[in-house]
Amino acid sequence: MELYEKTLESRDIFNGRVLHIMVDKVELPNGHISEREVVGHPGGVCIAALNDNNELYFVRQHRYPYHENVLELPAGKLEKGSSPLENGIRELKEEVGAVGKDYRFLGELYPSPGYCAEIIHLYFCRIESIGDDCPDDDEFLNVEKIHIDKAVEMVLNNEIKDSKTQTAILKTALLLKKGVL
Repeated sequence: MELYEKTLESRDIFNGRVLHIMVDKVELPNGHISEREVVGHPGGVCIAALNDNNELYFVRQHRYPYHENVLELPAGKLEKGSSPLENGIRELKEEVGAVGKDYRFLGELYPSPGYCAEIIHLYFCRIESIGDDCPDDDEFLNVEKIHIDKAVEMVLNNEIKDSKTQTAILKTALLLKKGVL
């Protein structure tokens, strides 16, 4: 069976600063018609930045949808006209004041493929230098350093709930263990 859904019609519901919501009419593989609610998103980037002491740099910030403070690796929304890597370099500098080197692509992540078109690009880098951070005007965060082994434990103990952060930590730890990074 071919697993493809043909778009027959697309209707815009909402266009915001970050999100674009559509309702699409689709033809299913069996010929039936259905609707798909889709959240469009420009995409994001996440950086696992490791220092010489094998510590990753994190930011802790309030995430309104969950009404809690969430521990995450430096990350952000993709800006038009810049590559995912360029966006990641910018986010690392803005959020933790770090300049990285030896960037490595860790892959892409679909955070919620059932309804959201967001793609998050994951990268690893080594810290070259640390300076002053310069977060966006509406961004309030605390920077933390956590040893990679402790970060893996925190993922396994559900102390780190953010999916992009979990994935980047586990990929980084495994690739370090294999001697690839």
